[in-house]
Amino acid sequence: MSLQKLFQISSASPPPLYCPNPTCSQPRNQLGQPVCEACKTPLVYRYLWAVGSVAQEINSGQLVGNRYYVSSPQVWLDTKPAIAPSLPDRITDEVLPYLYLYPQRLHLPDAYGVYSLGGGKEATDILLLSHVPLNDKGELLPALVEAWPRAKAVRQVYWLWQILQLWIPLSEQGAAYSLLVKDNLRVEGGRIRLLQLHLGRVQPTLRDLAGSWSPFIETAQEKVRQPLQEIQQLMQQSEEAWEQITQHLNLLLLQQAAGQPLQLMSWGATDTGPMRSHNEDTCYPTARDLEQAEVYPHDRLIPHLSLVCDGVGGHEGGEVASQLAVKSIQPLIHSYITEIIHQEAVIEPELVISQLEEITRVANNVIAAENNEQDRLSRQRMGTTLVMALQLPQKIKPNDNATAANAHELYIVNVGDSRAYWMTPQACQCLTIDDDVAVREVRLGRCLYGDARQRRDAGALVQALGTREAEYLRPAVQRFIIEEEGLLLLCSDGLSDQDWVEKSWADIAPGVLRGEKSLEAAVQEWIQLANLKNGHDNTSVVLTYFGVSTQPLALLKTETEASLEKPIESEPTEASRALMEEESEPPVKSTLLQKRWFQILLAIGIIGLIVAAVIVGLQQRNSSPPPDNSIEESI
Repeated sequence: MSLQKLFQISSASPPPLYCPNPTCSQPRNQLGQPVCEACKTPLVYRYLWAVGSVAQEINSGQLVGNRYYVSSPQVWLDTKPAIAPSLPDRITDEVLPYLYLYPQRLHLPDAYGVYSLGGGKEATDILLLSHVPLNDKGELLPALVEAWPRAKAVRQVYWLWQILQLWIPLSEQGAAYSLLVKDNLRVEGGRIRLLQLHLGRVQPTLRDLAGSWSPFIETAQEKVRQPLQEIQQLMQQSEEAWEQITQHLNLLLLQQAAGQPLQLMSWGATDTGPMRSHNEDTCYPTARDLEQAEVYPHDRLIPHLSLVCDGVGGHEGGEVASQLAVKSIQPLIHSYITEIIHQEAVIEPELVISQLEEITRVANNVIAAENNEQDRLSRQRMGTTLVMALQLPQKIKPNDNATAANAHELYIVNVGDSRAYWMTPQACQCLTIDDDVAVREVRLGRCLYGDARQRRDAGALVQALGTREAEYLRPAVQRFIIEEEGLLLLCSDGLSDQDWVEKSWADIAPGVLRGEKSLEAAVQEWIQLANLKNGHDNTSVVLTYFGVSTQPLALLKTETEASLEKPIESEPTEASRALMEEESEPPVKSTLLQKRWFQILLAIGIIGLIVAAVIVGLQQRNSSPPPDNSIEESI
């Protein structure tokens, strides 16, 4: 029996692409159209990667199952994107690693669904992956081996650093071999992307990884070739040298990054929105913060720190919680930056991550203590989401004769569903993962993300600052190196809901990066878009420009400086959302470095004064009765 007959494949002319609007009267559209001809809804071009040898045999131009159009080998276009894909009857060993590794989705694809080819005993399930390293035309992004010769030294080292960071999580899932298949390693700018996971093979050793690096190191830029060869020798000598290997590679990466200039500019604003009477969001910095930057001398917070907090729970609790989070984090970060800039030794990423986790837990306990003081229980406990970006101004000498310079480290901390996005002229990437029920179900290996999104409570939060004691809090902390020009966008779900960042970035971000639009104008444009397209919630946006050129973009400052005389006010709010209670988990032991205790305790004293001031101010401004609470999180 032929493959075409067995697998129900047709080879007719290119099929229509169906409009995702369920009420569209004429949903069939010709491939290549950007919007539906009938209702003008933007068409969804969802390209998938079909895994396995059977998929490799299906020729381009075929239509599989009257739905999937094979645009190139193993690249399938879903022509009916509004219809949920078929899901596996059970979570197989082939699918499970994709679920457990969901936190690594900046580098890995997602399990989208399966397609069953044939029937009966001859049926073959093909796993379909989404979030694959493909461009918007369904073309594979460049392979690492293709992009390597043209890359700067800092980017070459950064790519290898990312591969090394993926080694342990992939090894734990029996997928480390994926990092040795050269055609499997793709790049999107400075980001390493994997086409798929290669499972069921003998697990490689660190020596094998070192061997796979040989072609790259032999052709690396001259100034990093010898240091990389020394690191490769360490990898080949002992599996026990992991800590030494990561330290050497990290130092080399920071030295190369510090050899570039770094410009930082930041602007933020928060807005109540058209359907709310109060604002539960708090962000930093805003116009007022920029105007009063002398509160923290030597400019150690602005523009290095940016924050967005979206309050949840209880009468006026959302506003209290979000303000307490921002006001308690500021002195802690200021103290930490002060310490960092006086350090001569390199602070390892693990120590920075541990410190940021502790700072987040201190902020959590400030809010939790206020909940306890007010006898708030269960769903009435106030809390807040948090997305924090810290450009840590650690100083590194690019070489022995150079002056120490900023090492270009960026740390992102996330609790809840406020998000961080990185934008370049070519791409927009969401850097964070929501702490909601849908993601929790995926990470526990219970179901695919598309299936989890069908739950009624899919968007309900499973953790936020202040709702429980700090030992139950698990903040996500990620580290990046700024080695290209870009914009970092932090926002609450007033903007990110319905994917409006992904839909709008190309119309806003490139203008800023070309110097044609100010940060302030871009922030206001996103807030107006959120009010128009979502409108159901408060919106906060903080935008930071990262430049690695010696030529400044003067237009970024023009409107910002002129508007400092008009600080943005934030009205008091009432809580509109409640935090879903998560199943109890064992406590996480605190790991605060001993040398930080004095500074933390001093900061807590300052925070106590802040708490009293915020609470008294809000009590004087608000006297209305508390609203009913809902267990559902807006999505």
